[in-house]
Amino acid sequence: MFLRFFETLRSENVPVTLREFLMFLRGLQAGIATYDIDEFYYFSRAAMVKDERHIDRFDRAFSASFSGLAEISVDDVLNAVDIPADWLTKLAEKHLSEEEKAQIESAGGFEKLMETLKERLAEQKERHQGGSKWIGTGGTSPFGAHGYNPEGVRIGQDNSRHQRAVKVWDKREFKDFDDTVALGTRNIKIALKRLRNWARSGADGELDLGGTIRATAHNGFLDIKTRPERHNAVKVVLFLDVGGSMDAHIQLVEELFSAARSEFKHLEHYYFHNCLYEGVWKDNARRWNQQTPTWEVLRRFGSDYKCIFVGDAAMSPYEIAYRGGANEHWNEETGEVWLRRACQQWPSHLWINPVPEAQWRYTQSTQMIRDIFEDRMVPMTLEGLTKGMKILT
Repeated sequence: MFLRFFETLRSENVPVTLREFLMFLRGLQAGIATYDIDEFYYFSRAAMVKDERHIDRFDRAFSASFSGLAEISVDDVLNAVDIPADWLTKLAEKHLSEEEKAQIESAGGFEKLMETLKERLAEQKERHQGGSKWIGTGGTSPFGAHGYNPEGVRIGQDNSRHQRAVKVWDKREFKDFDDTVALGTRNIKIALKRLRNWARSGADGELDLGGTIRATAHNGFLDIKTRPERHNAVKVVLFLDVGGSMDAHIQLVEELFSAARSEFKHLEHYYFHNCLYEGVWKDNARRWNQQTPTWEVLRRFGSDYKCIFVGDAAMSPYEIAYRGGANEHWNEETGEVWLRRACQQWPSHLWINPVPEAQWRYTQSTQMIRDIFEDRMVPMTLEGLTKGMKILT
């Protein structure tokens, strides 16, 4: 019955195994989630998903497999399932008081209730709010949603007070955790945290709880110890491509820059256009009259720095391979020469590309830069940045 669900999960790249699927089936057999689609969703997600990065893919697979459940009409259910009337009556009686049972009997019983429902469905032509007869919401009619009637049949209620059924998975609250989607500042920070080298420096400004306990126990009186605060000691020099085709990625690059500045205490950044040449700049508004010689940057920051380039690598191949190939000025040395100097100066280097990886093969310049960086190019996704931080370490 659930093999299609299992196959859909695999097709959505949710790494679910046969062991997890069998555990899911055993849970259903034990009655963990019965007759409640909300409970079924959470149980199946707990059984099948072992990493939060896959929850959005699970939601898509769940919706594709079960999205029709909430739209099944009463007639569909009654016509498709042959449930004995006496069984339904006994089941309902378990949840009714003596007064409610008497009300149902006075209304003609379950069969009369179903017949009345079919008549109302045929007669009603528009939405109805409140009241005690028509199929609607908020009233005391036996048919509808968000109301109350002891002999009622719930219809619709897709906008439930309890946020049940389809709303649970179609809302896809975990979309940002998917490691194949473009990043926001929050996710970038999570990825950059993988590049850490903690060190304590500066004045003693933090309580050393362990040291205080040891000194107090040793001396026999309260001896408070402090220590310097811990900071991320990783040092990064960041080169950001601006202008031209990078205009389409401004917001994403701004988010990356914002996350990097908050994560790394030792961060130096410079701007360039398309490819690295003899000059870079700190302020894009003064890119021509306040340039910094690239040689100066190479000499200033030692090989202990991590070097990160951010750009789409989309340009004319001449801008990389030829003298004078730059599109804004005459360059005495090729872009390839300067990129190789940077890679030599900072052995721990990386190129982050905001363009989806599947499109890289269509741009010759991207392939050229990828070769210069010895395949140290990653896409700007959570998975890509995670891979990039491993490369840098």
